[in-house]
Amino acid sequence: MTGYRMPAEWSPHQATWFSWPHNPDTWTEYLPAVERILAEAVAALAKGELVRINVRDSGHGYHVQKLLAGKVSPDRVVLHQFPTNDSWCRDHGAIFVTRPAGPDKGPTLKALDFEYNAWGGKYPPFDLDNAIPQRMAAELGLPCESIPMVLEGGSIEVNGRGTLLTTEQCLLNPNRNPALSREQIEAHLRELLGVTQIVWLGDGIVGDDTDGHIDDLTRFVAEDLVVTVVEQDPADENHAALKENRERLAGVRLPDGRPLRVLELPMPAPLYRGSQRLPASYANFYVGNRVVLLPTFNCPADEEAAAILARCFPGRKIVSLDCRDVVVGLGTFHCLTQQVPVAPE
Repeated sequence: MTGYRMPAEWSPHQATWFSWPHNPDTWTEYLPAVERILAEAVAALAKGELVRINVRDSGHGYHVQKLLAGKVSPDRVVLHQFPTNDSWCRDHGAIFVTRPAGPDKGPTLKALDFEYNAWGGKYPPFDLDNAIPQRMAAELGLPCESIPMVLEGGSIEVNGRGTLLTTEQCLLNPNRNPALSREQIEAHLRELLGVTQIVWLGDGIVGDDTDGHIDDLTRFVAEDLVVTVVEQDPADENHAALKENRERLAGVRLPDGRPLRVLELPMPAPLYRGSQRLPASYANFYVGNRVVLLPTFNCPADEEAAAILARCFPGRKIVSLDCRDVVVGLGTFHCLTQQVPVAPE
């Protein structure tokens, strides 16, 4: 073990990082609506933390500034001319780990630069995205460790106390790390992220082009508590996979012997773009310092999901934003963000 660990998302942030949406192949005619929703999300987050945004160039930066004008105080946002291929900062951004301060221990905050291949080479080019972790770390003045392993931030979920959730569909997919066995992948996760327990779920939701990212399925909301999406309709194509994942969670015990507590989140009504089912999920929420950004989809389950998360995060405001246009890009708030934790002192 290196002494570093990945903090839980609800741990204090110094900033939230975005890569601003711009790719017409991803967003097509929905891009203006997506930008309006993201501006609302930034405004909510900026009340509790700095927001850092990657933009393509100075002209793109000016465009983003206009979108945020009147919504966000300029001193709460920093724009970086770090061009990207696309907007999924959770997956192409740095993953940050911390360790306690102490004599001769070195930096208390470090960036990890895993390889990024656009979810198994699905969307070339991705060279600009793959360069982002090093640029983020350099901007923050942090050491950055390059890891010769493909890993996206959306494929892992931690409680900050030694337990990590992931899926077999994603991390064991041969389009990521075909030369690594399950045991080798686990060893890397333990060493680099400071975890002692790895809980494997099965498959992800239909329409998820990331091959089953955990952040559309199951999320920690406390050290010993997760929320997990379930589909009550047996005829729905998500029902069986989500039922199996729920059953796996029921048998989990934490390293200290406590059972993992599980709350069920509903699934929204199916959303389609043409014949393509979209990966709409309430599990793709993002936990900021003062707010929880919750994607909603204009269906009756929206209010139930918001109420469940409000009970999980009593000290934070649940900010529900309609993401029917955003999910056209095949992700929502968690996919679009990456937290930068506060460095321990």
